[in-house]
Parts: sequence; structure tokens; C-alpha cells
Amino acid sequence: MAAHANLLTYVRSQVTVDVDSMDPAVAARHTTETVKFCDMTSNQAIVYSEAAKQERASLLKAACAQTQASGVDGEQQVTNALDILTVLLAKEVYPYLTGRVHAQTSPSAAYNTEETIAHAKRLVALFEANGIPKSRVCIKIPATPESIVACQYLEKIGISTLATCLFAATQAVAASQAGCLYVAPYFNELRVHFQHELWKEYKDTANEHPGARVIASIVNVYKSIGSKTLVMPASIVTSTEAVALVSLHPDHLTLSAAVLDQLAATDQTALTPNDPKPHHPEVGLSADSSIIETDFLANGADALRAALSVDAEATRKLADALKIFDEMEQKTKELIRKELNLV
Repeated sequence: MAAHANLLTYVRSQVTVDVDSMDPAVAARHTTETVKFCDMTSNQAIVYSEAAKQERASLLKAACAQTQASGVDGEQQVTNALDILTVLLAKEVYPYLTGRVHAQTSPSAAYNTEETIAHAKRLVALFEANGIPKSRVCIKIPATPESIVACQYLEKIGISTLATCLFAATQAVAASQAGCLYVAPYFNELRVHFQHELWKEYKDTANEHPGARVIASIVNVYKSIGSKTLVMPASIVTSTEAVALVSLHPDHLTLSAAVLDQLAATDQTALTPNDPKPHHPEVGLSADSSIIETDFLANGADALRAALSVDAEATRKLADALKIFDEMEQKTKELIRKELNLV
């Protein structure tokens, strides 16, 4: 194996790395003249974390000014300002990317196909109005049955989608059938980022972590069906997890500022002989033929709905992620209401 200066360089040599942050300083410190991130991912929690920073106050003010000038009033002002703020935050990271900016549809629309489609269209229109073409935008959509149907429609009209809040291979196969550009299986459930005591360390992360088993299964299922949908694991807590994920053959990894900093600060000699190596033949699970043969989108995604109904863990994690994202969205809206003097 060729020598690499640090673990971030090593990971980048194995998979495409995306930045899971809307802070341009994070993207800048891990970008060089020859190395950029591919995509920038985001969600309601990331938007709130940026909106709450004093140094981002000018963007919050700009978003509110734009919505006030548009002539709408009341809660529509708040909703519009949130979408504008999301786009303005993404725009600041855009120069550090070779690929796409990502924005996530509202969790409140996750079980409504038409509302999800409408929100995705609004976000794309706002990106285009701010100089980012549709070809450089991907809309993150929670992988509920209703929203996977929305993904299928959006892909048909040329809007790229990523199925997020994804915890099961059934959701991933449904997303592939919908034609999603990406799936983002969560390595850890979302709540560990807010209650760190829930996070668990494993001696052999690539083989023992429950998220690794799900991601390995998705990778193998996709390989067996020749899926064009790209696998982008998300919700990664440590550099150790990122290195372990390399061995599972994903197409992308989206990494937070903390994980990027850990990787960049660690020399590659930190890899031990027991660390999983790229393309390790023993890592992974065989494809499930029953999953492959199921049409998850038929009759309004009834098969996906049925699969989730008997998958208690995936259902719990999906519901909890949507709850957290809704809470974060409401916090950002409160900041906007204060700026608009609506409180």
C-alpha cells in the first residue's frame, strides 16, 4: 500500500469524500489547489447549528430581508426565509466542491408525497436563482414510503435525489428502484450526536457495528442488481468508523468537521495490522434474493411500508431521526421569527 501523509489522505484515496457541514471554514481547511470535496451534505440540524452562530447573522438577515421583500406574510415568510437561508449557507461552501450541494426536504412532509415534491422543486428553484444550476443540486429526502415515491417522480423530471434517514436494505432497494442518485445509510442512529452516551465503540468496527452490517448488505445487494445508485454512509462519529467504512466498499463517505479533523491529524501509521483493508473479501454480507425480487414502489410503495412495519429498529430510528430534524427546524424558525419580529 502506498504511503499517505495522514488518514484523511488515505480515506480520500479509497472513496470519494464529501463534507457534512455548511461551514465554509471546515471545507477550506481540508481543501487544496488539487484536492476538493465532491459534495456538501446538510440537514435541518446542520442548518440550525450554522444559523445560531453569530458569525452567520448576516446570512440570516439576508434571508429574512429577501422573504420580506417578496410580499408574503406570516408563517409563509418564515418558511420561505428558512429555504433561502439553507441555500445561502450552501452557496458559501459551493466553491470548495466539484459535485453537488445537498438540501433536505422538511421532515413535516416526510409522509406526504406531494408536499415533498413541492418542497424539492422550491429548493431547486432557489438554488438556480442563486447561481447554482440544477445539475449541481441534490435533494435529500427521508426514505419513507411516501417520500421514496416522491424521489421517483423527481428523478424523472431531472431533479437528483438522495434517500436519507435510511436504516435498512429494504429502504435502499426501494431508493434504487426509484432511481435515486444516492442513498445515505446511517452508520449510527441520529440521536447519538445529541446524546453521546448512546454511542458505542466496537473492537472490530467493520464486522461488529450493526450499521456496518446494514451498509455491507446494501453494497452487496446493489452489486448483485447492478444498481446505479451510489452508497454514501452518513452519521459517522469517529475517524475509526470512517476507516472501517472504507473496507465496506461504499462509493462516498460524508464526514463532519470533527471526523475530518481527526483524520487529518492522524498519521497513517496509526493504522494497525488488524484494521480492515480496502476490498477485504471477508467483509460484507450476501445479497438477499427476496429483497432483490420485490417491487417496493408498486401500489404507492406498499411493499416498503410492509417491510418497515416488521422492522422495529429501522422504524424506530427513522421516526426518531424525523423527530430530531423537526425539532431542529423549529429552532431555526424561531431564530427567523425573532429576526422578522414575529414573536
